[in-house]
Amino acid sequence: MILVDGGYTGQSFAQGVEERIGATVEVAKRSELHPFKVIPKRWVVERSFAWLEKCRRLWKNAERQIKTRLSFAQVAFLVLLLRRS
Repeated sequence: MILVDGGYTGQSFAQGVEERIGATVEVAKRSELHPFKVIPKRWVVERSFAWLEKCRRLWKNAERQIKTRLSFAQVAFLVLLLRRS
């Protein structure tokens, strides 16, 4: 299962993820617009994006293929896990 932000809603996105990597998509949406409230599942998504933003290679989208971009994201998370252990 993949948790995504509200910007990734849509059946076509969920079907594309299912076809390519065989995972289901769950959207972590906010219930209200303005007041800040920590939503546990949404917080996991936001924190993960913040961790990925620390990797300089992922700042710009310079890769020609999506597989390369996905591989660098996986390497970034692997480096993060290795540093924390």
